[in-house]
Amino acid sequence: MAVRHLVTGGAGFIAVNLIRRLLASGDRVVAIDDLSTGRRETLAEFETDGAFSFIQADCSDAARMAEAIGQAGGADEIWHLAANSDIPAGVSDPTIDLRRTFLTTFGVLAAMRDQGVPVLHFASSSAIYGDQGEALIHEDIGPLMPISNYGAMKLASEAQISAAAEAGLGRINILRFPNVIGAPATHGVILDFVRKLKATPDRLEVLGDGTQQKAYLHVEDLVSAMLHIRTLEGARQVFNIGPADDGVTVRFIAETVRDRVSPGAEIAFGEGNRGWVGDVPRFRYSIDRLAATGWRAALPSQAAVTRAVEEIIAQEAS
Repeated sequence: MAVRHLVTGGAGFIAVNLIRRLLASGDRVVAIDDLSTGRRETLAEFETDGAFSFIQADCSDAARMAEAIGQAGGADEIWHLAANSDIPAGVSDPTIDLRRTFLTTFGVLAAMRDQGVPVLHFASSSAIYGDQGEALIHEDIGPLMPISNYGAMKLASEAQISAAAEAGLGRINILRFPNVIGAPATHGVILDFVRKLKATPDRLEVLGDGTQQKAYLHVEDLVSAMLHIRTLEGARQVFNIGPADDGVTVRFIAETVRDRVSPGAEIAFGEGNRGWVGDVPRFRYSIDRLAATGWRAALPSQAAVTRAVEEIIAQEAS
């Protein structure tokens, strides 16, 4: 029997790639999005698939979410991807992350309880760890002290999910994402650089000195990991997801984009190793727990960036 999946933030970048894989497996998918940042046309490829449907709703409204689940005919599993995707915006206005990152989680959990949905897969983030310096970040490291409002609200969401699990939620998978790249991109450093060079082909301005170094995971690898974790036994699981490397620098990304979009452009770096308030300049992500289950990324960070640059250039040209 086909599984009934409900994907919040369903018009977003990661959700579109997840939905494509879920439908290809023969399951049914309902995408829910308030379209505050996601675009309805992103889902156009699924419109003729009878196993797909879309409901416009604000996940922070628990009553509306419960109504949407009922309207969809119920759900076996929820993939909760709805969140604020603009971290600097959350610095300027902390209520953005409160509403779009934490209260969406609270609303989804309340609706799940109301409608009897037993399984939650939650898109968390490496931002919950804060700035751990050169430490290898594993799932049990602590204390957890986020330095962005986004990270704080993701961590608060994890805590709320843990409480909901104790109160009767059947199964939870907390998936801690790294920097995820690919298409259709709606934000992120690669898209930002491509658009900047389109606007000013002779100069690329970069926030920070370019030494920031992080792991980057292609969205196809991310979805592969999400679906792999779904098959694992365990009522409450927490996994870091990422490639098995220490990442690449912002300088590498800037030069890769520059060389493809406007080879003669000057790259003007800023000062310091933080691009914005709440930016973690460097982190090393342990994926040993996930690797022990048999999953590894197909693309290391450098190859993921190179591929994503080509995809996003093509996206912006269309």
